[in-house]
Amino acid sequence: MKSTAKTPEDYIKELPEDRKEPFRKLREVILQNLPEGFTEVMNYGMIGYVIPHSIYPKGYRADPKLPLGFINIGSEKSFISFHHMGIYASRELTEWFTLEYPKYVKSKLDMGKGCIHFKKMDQIPYTLIGELATKITTQQWIDIYERLIKR
Repeated sequence: MKSTAKTPEDYIKELPEDRKEPFRKLREVILQNLPEGFTEVMNYGMIGYVIPHSIYPKGYRADPKLPLGFINIGSEKSFISFHHMGIYASRELTEWFTLEYPKYVKSKLDMGKGCIHFKKMDQIPYTLIGELATKITTQQWIDIYERLIKR
């Protein structure tokens, strides 16, 4: 079920008690490490990090009224979800992340094309997520995105 929270703080207040602190920490590590130009918003019922229209006026291709998305974090029934469009779009970044992950967490990586599921709150690799957040600048994401949508 998607949240109707209007702010990230309200979103976190809605979470079950055992998720609030890990979620706050995940949010903080993203905010501390994202390159300049990304903005924190609420979208898709989650906390999102986007390139605002002031930087990329075209917005998201499927709905240009929306800013260009990059990262989303959400609380699902049995896990915290971390969506990273760079992992979805870049084979090199995916390979880097999958090689680094076992250095931080001993359990198997639960990852789809661009989404990572954290089922155990004490096994979220915050340092690795912070490093991942630094890997793509706003201009690099715009370039990757435009190259992909022209296909």
